[in-house]
Amino acid sequence: MDNSLKEKIKSFVLEGSSEQMIKGVPDPFWQGLKKVGTELWLDTGDMEEAEKLWSAEMTALTTNNTLINNEIQKGIYDDFIIQAKEIVRDLPFKEQVKEIAFILNARHGLMLAGKFGGFVSVELHTGISHDINAIVEYGQRYNAICPAQFIVKVPYTASGLLGARKLRKLGVRINFTLEFSARQNVMVASITKPNYLNVFLGRLGAYVKDGGLGDGSGVGERAVLSSQKWITKLTAMNAEPTKLIAASLRNAKQLELLAGTDVYTMPVKVAADGKKELSGHFESRLNEIYPVPLNEKAEGMGIEKLWEVSAKEVALAKDLDTNPPKDGDELINRVHKAGCTDMFPYLSSEDYANIDKDGKIPKHDRWAARLLTGELAVDTLLNLAGLASFTKDQAQLDARIESIIK
Repeated sequence: MDNSLKEKIKSFVLEGSSEQMIKGVPDPFWQGLKKVGTELWLDTGDMEEAEKLWSAEMTALTTNNTLINNEIQKGIYDDFIIQAKEIVRDLPFKEQVKEIAFILNARHGLMLAGKFGGFVSVELHTGISHDINAIVEYGQRYNAICPAQFIVKVPYTASGLLGARKLRKLGVRINFTLEFSARQNVMVASITKPNYLNVFLGRLGAYVKDGGLGDGSGVGERAVLSSQKWITKLTAMNAEPTKLIAASLRNAKQLELLAGTDVYTMPVKVAADGKKELSGHFESRLNEIYPVPLNEKAEGMGIEKLWEVSAKEVALAKDLDTNPPKDGDELINRVHKAGCTDMFPYLSSEDYANIDKDGKIPKHDRWAARLLTGELAVDTLLNLAGLASFTKDQAQLDARIESIIK
């Protein structure tokens, strides 16, 4: 795409996107969390929902392919899609769809930024998750539209690690997403040095519980607090230390259990329930090591890899930072040579089809034998499942665009 069209798209996104900013009112409940060092973000793209809970202590909203799809499916942008079609009409049809999806993400992000005045995480199209050049291009384009408030979400893939690394060197704010363990975050922090990275803790407990490996308690919390220690240590001397996000919170109690974590991205229900159910008296839990009740079925499944980081994995992350691979394939090959094969396993098309079929939480019994051999790991399965789930939602969004512009 030539630069003149990119500029037209940028101007179109910016035109008429202003929202009347609301002023968040100070809230003693959220002040209690801020005092122990936790930054507060709302995890929603719904402006009406966000407005009900937004307070002076909150600094950002985060969206993803699922949340943006929810907003687009309401039909509120149908006329805007028709207008966008006129801007991109000379592109091949599939490129039109991808560009309009970018336009929608950027426009909705601007609306959120204008209304709430904070940072907004904006998501890349899942179709470019394995394309370094596209990750860099679209990351820069998001940044050019709203450099003061946009944070670009890049998914945990081999190409994502390298694309985000390039974006950071270009000064683009990055929220690196879809991580499920401390060891994945050691890789991200070392190679990419993003502004933010994540542990999707709710899905960890769900995997253990749904798979019959235990009651699911403590799993996500332990992975978050271990990640926090590693990230604080690894990035303390960086020009801009990386912050850890406790993402995918499932219940209000986790607001207390993880107090002191750098950032919470809170679903609206969790935030609302917290105010109803909790006292608002928070103490830092950063030194806690929560027990994880597991049963015999969990033996040998490597659940501990969610919070433990081996010397081999630390050395690999350092090597990949010092001598960065030229592309995702080289990164994966070096991961295998280092003996960390379960972090980026070689999978068949049938494997990917089964991951897609399983949904957000992989079916443990399907993968158990390969977990026992060490070929696969729970954090890797959840990462792949998460990306597959976002891809489905992206496909729904794309389908709505297609139905309007065809």
